[in-house]
Amino acid sequence: MRLPIPLLAAALALGACQNSAQAAENIKHAPAASIVIDEGKGLQTAIFAGGCFWGVEGVFSHMKGVKSAIAGYHGGSRANASYRAVSSGKTAHAEAVKVTYDPAVVRYDQLLRVFFSVIADPTLKDRQGPDVGSQYRAALIPLGADQRRVATAYLKQMERSGIWSRPIVTRIEAPRTFYKAESSHQDFMRLNPNNPYIRRWDRPKVDALHRLYPDLYQTRFVRD
Repeated sequence: MRLPIPLLAAALALGACQNSAQAAENIKHAPAASIVIDEGKGLQTAIFAGGCFWGVEGVFSHMKGVKSAIAGYHGGSRANASYRAVSSGKTAHAEAVKVTYDPAVVRYDQLLRVFFSVIADPTLKDRQGPDVGSQYRAALIPLGADQRRVATAYLKQMERSGIWSRPIVTRIEAPRTFYKAESSHQDFMRLNPNNPYIRRWDRPKVDALHRLYPDLYQTRFVRD
């Protein structure tokens, strides 16, 4: 799934300045959504695919109003919804995270804004960061007509914003069964803070959340 340890070590050894610059370029202050919906009372759920699910889960787990963030697989069948199979890139799944949130604290459009600001580069097709393959595609999986309307409008708004120099290629996918990933992949950032991949690729995303959206950030990690 991630870079093999020898390759990751070599990438880290190429120079911290170069790597830091690349990470900074991927952080964007995405626009506030022009369409906001009333999601009513009670918890809501949405699914996001944005590369390695460790970082996606890690960022959302540090957001106020998020009640759970579960790493898993979306887009394929139950038969091969496993880490080993999905990592082959041949199962049609994407690594994804199911987010349950309280819209009285954080809205769906705000989740979208954070997602494209610090988690996923919407101009990359079938890859994010060092991870390449369709299983690492960035995709929005809205659950319901209201979320779909907001997501569709937001992608168009991002394209018009001029914030990204390349075309927006992130797409909306129809909801299918979400398969929870193995327990070893849940709360991975919290349990493995010194993992080289986490330190290099994912911790900077959480730091960017804190820096760009302090009102949405919480120090506490929401546990699965």
